[in-house]
Amino acid sequence: MVTRVLPPLSLKARLGLAAGLLTLTTLLTAAMVVLGMAQVSDRLDSALAAERRLEEYAALSTQVSTFIVVAAEVIQRGQPPEIRAERTDTIARTLRQTFARLRAGLDAEVASAESLGLDAQTRRATLSLSIARMEARFAQAHDGLVSETSDRDRLRAYLDTFASGFEPLLAEAVNEEKRLRREILTGIDRLRQRLTTAALIMGLAALLLCAGVYFGLVGPQFRRLDALRAAAQRIRGEDFAIRLPDDRRDEIGQLYAETNRMAEALATRAETVAQDRARLNQIIEERTEALRAANTRLERTDEDRRRFFADISHELRTPLTVILMEAQLGRQGAPDPQSAFATIETRATRLNRRIDDLLRIARSETGQLGLDTAPVDLGALLQDAIAETAAELSNAGMTLDAPESPEVTVLGDRNWLRQVIVGLIRNAIRHARSGAALRLEIAPDGTLDVIDNGPGIAPQDQARIFDRFAQGAGGTAQGFGLGLALARWVVEQQGGTIAVTSPLPRETALGDAPGTKISVRLPPASA
Repeated sequence: MVTRVLPPLSLKARLGLAAGLLTLTTLLTAAMVVLGMAQVSDRLDSALAAERRLEEYAALSTQVSTFIVVAAEVIQRGQPPEIRAERTDTIARTLRQTFARLRAGLDAEVASAESLGLDAQTRRATLSLSIARMEARFAQAHDGLVSETSDRDRLRAYLDTFASGFEPLLAEAVNEEKRLRREILTGIDRLRQRLTTAALIMGLAALLLCAGVYFGLVGPQFRRLDALRAAAQRIRGEDFAIRLPDDRRDEIGQLYAETNRMAEALATRAETVAQDRARLNQIIEERTEALRAANTRLERTDEDRRRFFADISHELRTPLTVILMEAQLGRQGAPDPQSAFATIETRATRLNRRIDDLLRIARSETGQLGLDTAPVDLGALLQDAIAETAAELSNAGMTLDAPESPEVTVLGDRNWLRQVIVGLIRNAIRHARSGAALRLEIAPDGTLDVIDNGPGIAPQDQARIFDRFAQGAGGTAQGFGLGLALARWVVEQQGGTIAVTSPLPRETALGDAPGTKISVRLPPASA
């Protein structure tokens, strides 16, 4: 006979079985709570109904007392039947309504007391009969009171019979209602105790079940997962000497086996990689130094080339374009050829000047800058710079304010100083275009102020805008012509100073923007 060995349950199956048991326990607890609360609700409803009926009984007693007082009065006065009927009609109608409410409430209680047992239904039906007997006694007394007889003794007999028979029935009904209410409240307390006991039992059972699931199933799997995590950390640290036990055939056991195989494969791969890495490191070290030196040279050469050609194309295109246009107009027979030739001559002179500027900039980059210091009319120099940048200011939509200045003669290189002023104007066009306003002022002490209505220069950038290749948030960038670093060098080499103020005081600002003022002060020619 061959004995079949059933395969062990997988981890998924065991976890599913544990989850099912916990779910079943939860559902049973929930069902017990729902059923218990439903029974408590039914009993509370019955207790509230009994309380309302006791209130109705109290009202009924008061109404009956009022009826007896009114009836005794009309009998004592010997009132005729129609007067007796009129005086007692309202209170009689009120009593009938009270009796109707009591009957309706008890009928509903008899129907709803089915869940409380036959005895509870019988007792509520008995109460309903008591209400019916009280109502019958009242109807008999009222009919006798409004009858055609005028015999006072007979009428008093009707009233006395009603009063003596009604009070015991009412007292019996009230006592029975109180007993019913006490029994209902006692039943609620017993039900609460049973629910509490059942809840404690179910809670203890759930606690034991959870403890069994954790210590018998979940806890051991956590320990196995901890071992797997430790193995993964060792693998991450390139420690591949790992051997996890794979004697169990569940999902974690299969993961153990795959981890062992992965560690073996990684160990073999790591040895090969180490050998390849050693060879690569040697090659990289040899090539890196050569590439670094070549890259440095290429970067420097490329930067110089790009900046030079960009500056050349920008600075030479405008005068060349004007010269070509005037030449074409002259060839086509312009009505005023002298004006065209004058424009060509002016632009050619300006182009020649820009070429000289380029050569000076190139020499300055190699440290061969030469300065020809001589007396210079600062106002005339300013007008030359304005004429050179007028088209750029117009294209930028900026308004130039250059009030008439006093005659000031300073010492300096005319061409370099002109280029310094042109560079400052272009710097304002580039970075303060949004303010649409520019002001140039010359002070008697030889100070030239270039004031714009731009966004200003951040305080943390003002200390370094004159550094080589610096570019701050205010936009002081290097470009062809004269960057601020070279402008400072030119001014200081001629004994002057250059400074920046931003933001401007409101009394000197050109608008609502913060604004910037660059001040160039040159030594007077008389010094």
